[in-house]
Amino acid sequence: WDVLDALEEAWIHPKEFFMTSPERFEIALERIEHELNDRLRYFDGTKEAVKRLRLEQRTEYDLEMLREVGHCLAIENYSRHFDGREAGERPYCLLDFFAACARQFHGDPSRFLVIMDESHVTLPQVGGMYHGDRARKENLIEHGFRLPSAADNRPLKLPEFQQLVPQMVYVSATPGERELRHLCEVTGQTVPEGLLHVASKGGAGQADVSKKIQGSPSMYEMLQTIDHLPRMEIRPTGLLDPGIEVRPTEGQVADLLSEINARIERGERTLVTVLTIKFAEEVAAYLSRMGVKAHHLHSEIDTIERTEIINALRLGLIDVIVGINLLREGLDIPEVSLVAIFDADRQGFLRNERSLLQTIGRAARNANGSVLLYADSMSPAMSGAIRQTLERRERQAQDNERRGIVPQTIIKALPQMGQESEGLLEGTTASSRGKRLVARKGGRADPAAPAFLVTNSGTDSEHRISIENSISQLENDEALPLSREALQEVALEVKSAMEDAAKALDFEEAARLRDRLMLINDRLDAAGID
Repeated sequence: WDVLDALEEAWIHPKEFFMTSPERFEIALERIEHELNDRLRYFDGTKEAVKRLRLEQRTEYDLEMLREVGHCLAIENYSRHFDGREAGERPYCLLDFFAACARQFHGDPSRFLVIMDESHVTLPQVGGMYHGDRARKENLIEHGFRLPSAADNRPLKLPEFQQLVPQMVYVSATPGERELRHLCEVTGQTVPEGLLHVASKGGAGQADVSKKIQGSPSMYEMLQTIDHLPRMEIRPTGLLDPGIEVRPTEGQVADLLSEINARIERGERTLVTVLTIKFAEEVAAYLSRMGVKAHHLHSEIDTIERTEIINALRLGLIDVIVGINLLREGLDIPEVSLVAIFDADRQGFLRNERSLLQTIGRAARNANGSVLLYADSMSPAMSGAIRQTLERRERQAQDNERRGIVPQTIIKALPQMGQESEGLLEGTTASSRGKRLVARKGGRADPAAPAFLVTNSGTDSEHRISIENSISQLENDEALPLSREALQEVALEVKSAMEDAAKALDFEEAARLRDRLMLINDRLDAAGID
């Protein structure tokens, strides 16, 4: 190599910039104008004046900005013209850069390797990105917000992606059906009957049958028959896969509470998975009333707050998280020694073999890891997940014995919590609609959120619960330490919440709050309070 120059600094353009030559730039502007005129004639023919005006104003403004400053907002929607691509032609991407580097350094554009982590979710997402983007762009184009060429600034289709990848390594603790079929095809193996319903060529081809054949082998059974499947299951830490115990659903919440308390005494944490948002919130609320620092975690909680909750669990501000489908891939919490799965025998997406294995794996970072499956029957998914976990556990135990390794919980640096997270310990954080009801010392965390009341619900620890939870206990707890002023404040809060729910057309919530307000008013009347 010859050194041409030594750079002290370099300007890395943001992704909004599309670098091109002045000649191509002018050609691109002409193509944009030509497409605009065609589209305006289309709206003239359909007599949609509002859409025509909207598109004309937006595009003319973008063209003026491009001519004056060489850039405009959302310039990527014109990328087809700047790239010189035809309608429908795929956009350039990072894989093209990989191929160019391989050609430059090795003389062969196929001399590069793509490693797809968590392939069982990543590969379907690659295929789904195009369709989601297409639906959004079609809506913008139809209503005159964008030119039709905006649809060509898009993710790759799955066949396009697979065509650009010369060599692929799929990495997953729970391989998906597409990857397994792709492996069988590449290595010349017979595709198992249980994989004939999935698309061939890693999702880029066609399936042999329209739906899964009844009575076909389970995922566990297919993994035993497929060759050339490298297994990297031995952990250097010697940690075993967690032990699994199946328990009946009758009295499951009370049984879980005793297990949680045992973990709390040892300074360990617990994850609980359920099937619905409502049940997650109810379980978290119940645990909180029993003196356990619990929080729910589901899709209605924003991403930043999810991170806060998980960090709080690691720091011990929370002892239990009750979730649905978020306690899976990539969630490595060494402090968690117990994972409880409710309704483990249900058939479906959240309780298939792969989902169960991923959830079970959350307890594999702690030397005391264990899993409780609450079920009244043994589903095929449960059977496969248990067998696969026990098989891995046995292989790890044999390796530990051979090497003299004593399993040790992994050590992971504790996160830092911001000031906005201080309220997590202040009380029960189980609330509806994904909004935490937390209070700071000496005041309320959110002026718009209901206040918190300190009560004692029959446990040794005094904790804070939300007004909503306080009201729900009025029928059962006659010893609530509510003064006249506090009870009147609760009534005003509930009345306001009821009116807000009615305005939001959430009549079920409004009716529930109305019933609680009537109960509070009865208590006020009984106490002789106006």
